[in-house]
Amino acid sequence: MRVLLYSLNFNPELTGIGKYSGEMAEWLVSSGHDVRVISAPPYYPQWQVGKGYSAYLYKKEVITDVASKASLSKKEDNLGGESGDLVVFRCPLWIPSRPTGLKRILHLASFAFSSFPVVLAHVLWRPDVLIVIEPPLFCSPTAVLSGYWARCKTLLHVQDFEVDAAFELGLIPNHYARSVVLAMERWIMRRFDKISTISGRMLQRLKIKGVDEDKLLFFPNWVSTALIYPMDNPSPFRAELGFSDDDVVLLYSGNMGQKQGLEVIVEAARLLEPHTHVRFVMCGQGAAYETLYTMAAGLQNMIWLPLQPLERLNELLNLADIHLLPQKADAADLVMPSKLTGILASGRAVIATASKGTEVWSVVDGRGINTPPGDVEAFAEAIYALVNDPDERRRLGKQARRYAEEKLGAEAVLGQFEHELLQITGSLE
Repeated sequence: MRVLLYSLNFNPELTGIGKYSGEMAEWLVSSGHDVRVISAPPYYPQWQVGKGYSAYLYKKEVITDVASKASLSKKEDNLGGESGDLVVFRCPLWIPSRPTGLKRILHLASFAFSSFPVVLAHVLWRPDVLIVIEPPLFCSPTAVLSGYWARCKTLLHVQDFEVDAAFELGLIPNHYARSVVLAMERWIMRRFDKISTISGRMLQRLKIKGVDEDKLLFFPNWVSTALIYPMDNPSPFRAELGFSDDDVVLLYSGNMGQKQGLEVIVEAARLLEPHTHVRFVMCGQGAAYETLYTMAAGLQNMIWLPLQPLERLNELLNLADIHLLPQKADAADLVMPSKLTGILASGRAVIATASKGTEVWSVVDGRGINTPPGDVEAFAEAIYALVNDPDERRRLGKQARRYAEEKLGAEAVLGQFEHELLQITGSLE
């Protein structure tokens, strides 16, 4: 197949949508497909352009020998010949230093505007399928129009219900605009041949939005269980950070944004500060970083780390005795935290803030502990209980690893998605 992937975020971003879009493209190339990507320069979650890139210029990259470099390449039935190239077109965009509701809209709109001619130009390339990643929904009209002119299939993959989240989290306070925006969203979604998303609850929300059931596709986030796995020996990070054998490490790693409700970690750390063997590590960056860092001023039991390179990801995840996964109640089932796949694969217990019946609650249940969103005392009590019960930590961690192996393996998830693409494009032999 010829696959055109239209995604704001892409490699070499290490977290969130960019990570998954990058791995998907690499996997498809390594499976023998011709893939082109239209994206922005890497900027997330730091909200600043990565070294060697520009926010103001168009750029074409050709990534060679993808199959041998890709961590998710197919191993059983590789083509045997020379690997295909992955072609990436970077489009300019405006990046606010402090993203707020209105600034985020302008940020997303700037990419939709700058990428418009690049997507249209690929009509002449005649892709078999055009995949657009939401967010941003702003890119969907261009994708539908280009798909129509190229006479190819179109697929919208929803990683995050950005419109719903923006209103429900108060990022966009004008509620009068909500019905208009949601009506436009429903109209554009119905123009796609297929719509996929990452959880069962999000599929249900798509049905509520009026998407026909026969258009829906379950395409969950995945993890390479060969790259993320429980280490037999302590992570090197423990010695590097000066932790003793008796210290119990609580880790949050990933984007520090407004949807996570990360304040609960700082407040729990303050409550547990007298217990000197309980150590918190905050690893990442994002729009809420400065606020959280200021809030944690003076805490002796909290260490802050920047995002770590991909080659150290498994060591980082194995640093944790317990992973922390906060989430605001208003964001329940609007987003499925992408970091959860790695947490489960690392074979460590997790403490989440999730309400019963939500997708996060169901995944964490039996593999960790759920506490009510925003309840600092319950969160701190769950931490303290698990800190003092190493046997329960090990039991939950084993269940987490088993779930990752059975449900989230990259080969199974991406193989099924490839099969669906072949089917909708009529490329199955």
